[in-house]
Amino acid sequence: MTMHKIDPNDFRLSVAPMMDWTDRHCRYFHRLLSPHARLYTEMVTSAALVRGRQLRLLEHSQQEHPVALQLGGSDPGELAEAARLGAQAGYDEINLNVGCPSDRVQSGRFGACLMREPALVGDCIKAMRDAVSVPVTVKCRIGVDDQDDYADLQHFTETMLRAGVEILVVHARKAWLQGLSPKENREIPPLDYERVYRLKREFPQLVVIVNGGITSEEAVREHLMHVDGVMLGRAAYHDPYVLARIEAVLWDVTLPSRESVLQHMRPYVEAELARGTALKHISRHLLGLYQGEPGARGFRRCLSEGAHLPGAGWSLIEQAIAPLRAAA
Repeated sequence: MTMHKIDPNDFRLSVAPMMDWTDRHCRYFHRLLSPHARLYTEMVTSAALVRGRQLRLLEHSQQEHPVALQLGGSDPGELAEAARLGAQAGYDEINLNVGCPSDRVQSGRFGACLMREPALVGDCIKAMRDAVSVPVTVKCRIGVDDQDDYADLQHFTETMLRAGVEILVVHARKAWLQGLSPKENREIPPLDYERVYRLKREFPQLVVIVNGGITSEEAVREHLMHVDGVMLGRAAYHDPYVLARIEAVLWDVTLPSRESVLQHMRPYVEAELARGTALKHISRHLLGLYQGEPGARGFRRCLSEGAHLPGAGWSLIEQAIAPLRAAA
C-alpha cells in the first residue's frame, strides 16, 4: 500500500476527538474558525462499523478536511476493516484511541487500558496500515494506573514505531482506570508536558503532538518550541474563538470577527434545516463563541432557550446576535 508522505506542518494545530461534542456540525463550525486545524471525529468503535454496519457514523462534509476518523477497538482484523471503511469514506487519517478511560471502553478492551498491551496495539496498527494508504496514528496517555515510569511510555513508543506509526498524539496526563471517572481523568491526574517533550527529543523521527490543558495561543506557541503539534480539547469547545486566534498567530492571517464566522455558518445551517436536522443539534456548538465578551450570557441564553422549539431556524441566531451588534 503506497503511503501518503507526512508533513509535520499539517499537524501543528488540531482539535481533539471528544465524545458527544465533535460531531459533524461542530467540525464544520471549527473549520470556519480555523482553516488549517486538523479535526477529529468523536470515537467510533470498530464493532459499530464492521458488525453494526452503522456507516452513517462516517458522515461528514467536504468542507471539514483535513479530518481524521478516530476508532476504538482492539481486534486487528476488525480495526483494519473499519479503517478501510473510513478511508473509503474520504477521511485523511485514521487514529486509534489508546487514551480514553471510560468504563465502557475498558469492558470492550479498548482505550487507555491498551497501553498495558503495546504488542497488541502494534498488531492493530500493522493491520490498519496494511489496509489503508492514509496515515494511521495513535492517541495515548503518558501512563496508566501504576504503570507510570517514563520507561513504560518509551517502550510503548518504540513498539509503535516498529509497527510503522509516524505520528503520536500524547495526552500529557496518565489515566487512572480504577477510582476516577472519565471526567475526573481529564482534570485530576497532573499534567506532565516535560515527559512528552522528552519523547520528542528521544524519538526525533516521530511527529509528536501534545494534548491536555492547553487553552491559549501563548501556550500553543510555547509547546511548539518542543513538539511538532498541539491538540486542543475542551478549550476549543467552550471557547471556540480561541481557534481563530491561534490560526491568526500560526499562519499570520487576519482574525475574522465572531459575527462573520456565524454568517458563514448560515448556508450550512439552512441546508441542514432543510434536510430535517433540528437547530438545537447545531446551535449547541455555537454557545461558547462569545465566551468572555460582554453580552455572551444573553447570546447563550437566547440560543439555549429557543433552539429546541418547533420551527426554530436561522432567525433565532440573528435574534441572539442582535444585542451584541447593538452594543458593538
